[in-house]
Amino acid sequence: MSLASSSPAAPAAHPLLAAMPMVFVVLWSTGFIVAKFGLPYAPPLTFLLLRFGGVLLVLLPLVLLMRAPWPRGKIAHIAFAGILLQGGYLAGVWCAIKLGMPAGLSALIVGMQPILTAFAAPLIGESVRPRQWLGLVLGICGVGLVVAAKITLVGLSWTSIGLCLMALLSMTAGTLYQKRHCPHFDLRSGTVIQFAASIVVLLPFAMFFEHLTPALDTVQWTARFIGALLWSIFALSIGAIFLLFALIRKSAATSVTSLLYLTPPTTALMAWLMFGEVFNMLGIAGMVVAILGVVFVMKK
Repeated sequence: MSLASSSPAAPAAHPLLAAMPMVFVVLWSTGFIVAKFGLPYAPPLTFLLLRFGGVLLVLLPLVLLMRAPWPRGKIAHIAFAGILLQGGYLAGVWCAIKLGMPAGLSALIVGMQPILTAFAAPLIGESVRPRQWLGLVLGICGVGLVVAAKITLVGLSWTSIGLCLMALLSMTAGTLYQKRHCPHFDLRSGTVIQFAASIVVLLPFAMFFEHLTPALDTVQWTARFIGALLWSIFALSIGAIFLLFALIRKSAATSVTSLLYLTPPTTALMAWLMFGEVFNMLGIAGMVVAILGVVFVMKK
């Protein structure tokens, strides 16, 4: 049975469906935590290629064993959306952090995505109501409060800022492109296509800029690195991405991307619990404002 097919949900499944957005936010928010664990032991593009390759090693045998249907007439669209959603977004954020971009500032820049998506919504036949615009503004204000104490432009290069902006534009364009051109496809085979396409695009850059070789000389295989890599493969690149695609398929793009407003507050809370990073009353107020903004956008 195709994961992209739709059928009436049983009543018992309703709580699980209702929990999907929050589960996605929690998983997605761990991305910055994983970067903190993994980037000291491998260059960013090399790490991402290992992550994407791991996803293919897990999913491709399952796709073949389960005889998951391959999309017809949509492979190019699915691949291009994947290059934007996986390759462009992740490469931009991870390279920016590696070059010294604070996680809080990168989260704030990427957190502008719902605003861009709302502006572009008419391109995919969606409209944004006044209440949703209010929610979008509240969301970005909340994000700003959460990361206000951590934002600093001292020592930042234009390269790192440009990479983060590239990630923002890539994620926005990928979400809109997939919503318009290929919102329905089997998640198993479609995810294989998207990560394979991202590997093809990122590999030359890793070989040129990071001197990637088959021996993986630039990787330190520590326990922390292996743990970060496994979490990236299973929780982020499979779990979170499947949830993102499912949410894009069942909801308006503006509503889905508004969930990303909750990523910086959730990440800040995780960093406080795991690393003792400062999380003050201003951050708590920001979380409340961001959550209120998402409620305004998502409410029917």
